[in-house]
Amino acid sequence: MVKPLDRIDRKILRVLLGNARLSNSQVAEMVGLSPSPCWQRIRRLEQDGYITGYVTLLNQRLLGATETVIIEVTLDRHDDEILESFGRAMAAMPEVLEVYLTTGEYDYFIKVAVNGTAGYEEFLRKKLYRVPGIRHSRSTFALRCLKQTHSIAPMVD
Repeated sequence: MVKPLDRIDRKILRVLLGNARLSNSQVAEMVGLSPSPCWQRIRRLEQDGYITGYVTLLNQRLLGATETVIIEVTLDRHDDEILESFGRAMAAMPEVLEVYLTTGEYDYFIKVAVNGTAGYEEFLRKKLYRVPGIRHSRSTFALRCLKQTHSIAPMVD
């Protein structure tokens, strides 16, 4: 059974969200615990599914993907075969950063990283438009990222 979060658990999550590379001793000091109970809480938060993993965030511009493009996609049909096929195709494309099945006018919201407009044209022609079942897409280039987070920060009492 998943234990509800208390104030200390929420503090630990906020600290790790800010910097997951901190040592257990550093986290413990920041949340007012000794290292052993802090380590036990972090392990429990992982086991209970509050912490699902740790990642390294890379600077896509320095890696040659200078543009972020948001693509809205409508499929021809919505049967299981097409949805699963589309999902597998998106997962296989390294340019695709995020994919959301959505409600509304479009079926999917896709975030991709490409090298300029030429890179985006190549992505469209050689990859996206070769995926079966796409009826329509609409693209928007991001001019600037104003906020980027990967999880919500839990409120601390």
